[in-house]
Amino acid sequence: MGQREVWRLMSRFNAFKRTNTILHHLRMSKHTDAAADVILEKKGCAGVITLNRPKFLNALTLNMIRQIYSQLKKWEQDPETFLIIIKGAGGKAFCAGGDIRVISEAEKAKQNIAPVFFREEYMLNNAVGSCQKPYVALIHGITMGGGVGLSVHGQFRVATEKCLFAMPETAIGLFPDVGGGYFLPRLQGKLGYFLALTGFRLKGRDVYRAGIATHFVDSEKLAMLEEDLLALKSPSKENIASVLENYHTESKIDRDKSFMLEEHMDKINSCFSANTVEEIIENLKQDGSSFALEQLKVINKMSPTSLKITLRQLMEGSSKTLQEVLTMEYRLSQACMRGHDFHEGVRAGKWQMGTYHFGEMGFVSICC
Repeated sequence: MGQREVWRLMSRFNAFKRTNTILHHLRMSKHTDAAADVILEKKGCAGVITLNRPKFLNALTLNMIRQIYSQLKKWEQDPETFLIIIKGAGGKAFCAGGDIRVISEAEKAKQNIAPVFFREEYMLNNAVGSCQKPYVALIHGITMGGGVGLSVHGQFRVATEKCLFAMPETAIGLFPDVGGGYFLPRLQGKLGYFLALTGFRLKGRDVYRAGIATHFVDSEKLAMLEEDLLALKSPSKENIASVLENYHTESKIDRDKSFMLEEHMDKINSCFSANTVEEIIENLKQDGSSFALEQLKVINKMSPTSLKITLRQLMEGSSKTLQEVLTMEYRLSQACMRGHDFHEGVRAGKWQMGTYHFGEMGFVSICC
């Protein structure tokens, strides 16, 4: 073989190496970007989960769900991990929910990812609810839908004055899933039914007063609270609860204000105690107060199918375990994916008033 042929072969080999190096870096970059959507760290005595999509209000993707689930199970078995903390990056949101637009667009393109997404999301919700280690969710900022599922089933939920809670799914042709059928009917009176059907938003200390958060902390103290939790040495559940209680007790923001829905609870309990959506609507009409008529206006903008599904979901879920509720909700979610309302709701951003009339719907069975 001549010198020219040797140089040609070496040149090809070097070009091949450069191409492989570029491809490797591209693969690594793609992996790094995906991994950066959620940051999983061991700090002191705790495993810390940071939802890291601030530009998208930390909305959950399937990749995030898988990473969190896997790490949560590992930390649960790790004798050196004594608690788990979950929080959102960016200051605006803990987690605004699942990335439902991606799911809807994939379904319309005949890419059937919904069964996988919902199944794995609900598996994660169940893992949070059954976690053997103390689980502390710092629900600072927007906490809706999937973000509620990542927090409300945990042992400790810490709200701040910037927390904004809602389950707005009836406006997009879905239902308050991620275990909503479990925790909502267990709130005081018929509050959970009201929140589920209207998508009403709770803010700040009211998230605690409603029973969704277990503690309330001023947002400026949140970093200090986390530091104090991380500094604990082999803490017990009681040690963790004591730290949270100290911060809760010291918090002064809105301490003297009453629950924003307190004056309306009698109306909520009365109007939303019916067994059908039609009866609830009639109750609101009969009540005739400005509060009742405002809720009637809101309900009339929702998907009628979603309202009926949601009411039955909560009635059934009130006597089921979390795992049983999540099984029911998985089946419901797949039925909704096959319907029209969800995809139209996602496309429009909200359900338009007057598309359907309740009298034409009949009873929607959601047997599971």
